[in-house]
Amino acid sequence: MNKRSFGAKVLIASILATALVAGGQDPSYKTALTPDGRGVVRHPPAADFAAGRGKLDNLPVFDPNSKDGWQVDLRSRDLAALDLGDRLKDLLFADFDSRTVWPKALPNGFDPAALMDIGKNPGLGVRALHRLGITGNGVGVAIIDQALLVDHVEYRDRLRLYEEIHNGDETAAMHGPAVASIAVGRTVGVAPAADLYYIAETHGSVESGQFVFDFVPLARSIDRILEVNRSLPADRKIRVLSISVGWSPRQKGYAEVTAAVERAKKDRIFVVSSSVSATYDGKFNFHGLGRNPQADPEDFRSYRPGLWWMDQFWGFSAGSPALLLIPMDSRATASPTGNDDYVFYRQGGWSWSIPYLAGLYALACQVEPGITPEVFWTKALATGDSVEIPARRSMPSQAELARQIDGILDERIAFMKQRSPDVPLEKIMAEAYSRLSGKKVEMISESDFRAWAAAGPILEMAVGDTKPKALKTIINPAKLIEALRKSAG
Repeated sequence: MNKRSFGAKVLIASILATALVAGGQDPSYKTALTPDGRGVVRHPPAADFAAGRGKLDNLPVFDPNSKDGWQVDLRSRDLAALDLGDRLKDLLFADFDSRTVWPKALPNGFDPAALMDIGKNPGLGVRALHRLGITGNGVGVAIIDQALLVDHVEYRDRLRLYEEIHNGDETAAMHGPAVASIAVGRTVGVAPAADLYYIAETHGSVESGQFVFDFVPLARSIDRILEVNRSLPADRKIRVLSISVGWSPRQKGYAEVTAAVERAKKDRIFVVSSSVSATYDGKFNFHGLGRNPQADPEDFRSYRPGLWWMDQFWGFSAGSPALLLIPMDSRATASPTGNDDYVFYRQGGWSWSIPYLAGLYALACQVEPGITPEVFWTKALATGDSVEIPARRSMPSQAELARQIDGILDERIAFMKQRSPDVPLEKIMAEAYSRLSGKKVEMISESDFRAWAAAGPILEMAVGDTKPKALKTIINPAKLIEALRKSAG
């Protein structure tokens, strides 16, 4: 599974853009804390996406075979002079915001205001929970991300803290307002009455035009959240921390951030990040859901695998870890361009699923204050829903199927060789065989490995998209909260 989602790439691109604006040198990273863990230390100015962008001469064409994001990026662009009457297909994959200037005539079926309104809905019954008073009231949600537009109408009334630790953003960044509004936004958020504690932090620095990760500042930020939490009354504690990034042992600061997460866990704070499975002993695995922007976010049948991992979905085997599926694509969020501006992101990443999970955990804490991440996740998997995804293509001929299997095997074996060039291939293949078959072997020949794989996992991968497949387990907030209520007595 590619954990380096589109959202993570967007985060790095935004950081690099800040450095380039600063003249290609490292930005001046700032740390500013409040005296008592309350209030706002700075009001970052709004971002200006229109600067240097201006009018569009032609609408970009969306390429479904490309893995690139932002293919049809219309944020703050002027399209008034374009004839878009026959461009519905491309427009349905567009990113746009409150400052996009549209032509008078748009194709039938494309209404930017309607799509923005639909995209604000967290979906899957979350707003029905709000009408029942389940809003995250009394629960603290912490977020560590990029600089925030602190006065945005989505969250300003519940922003209890805004500080900066090793922050390289001069203006509000696109990532911060988005994750804050998804978690606790007034109209966009999953937990619209939760308290928000926010630290702007840059986990690394720009060196010679390249962003180099360093998670030591993130560890410091986590510890600062713990320090603030100790000063809060017992009935308004921070219970969940949203961090839309992941870390690996090869990166600087890995030991420090991992230790900080352990300290947060001891303080009963659920740390939701791209590394949540690793930091909780492999227990928690999730992925992001896609949705046609015109489809009803309340209807489970509207959802599909996210755009960036659709192809991977058809290759998942029955032995893959259970995934909790969370809305990700076609989300409208707070925009950094103005206090009442919004932006529609057609393609999302784990960065958008993580604050959704954090907001949902806040709802769970409201109805069951004694909840633990383990209980939450177990109940979420048990109450999740599934939908059937139609087959993408018909079964190929035997000759074509054999060619596909050979091609997949060639790619996999080449990857094995490249990944571990100093290890005998027979040993690497044996490890894969032992893991997938459950039969322990020390060595296996390439011919035997190919014969086994061609009749088993690779065959399953090759024909996976020729028959309907269940997309499971989609988070069902209403069933989850009801199950938690019943278990709480």
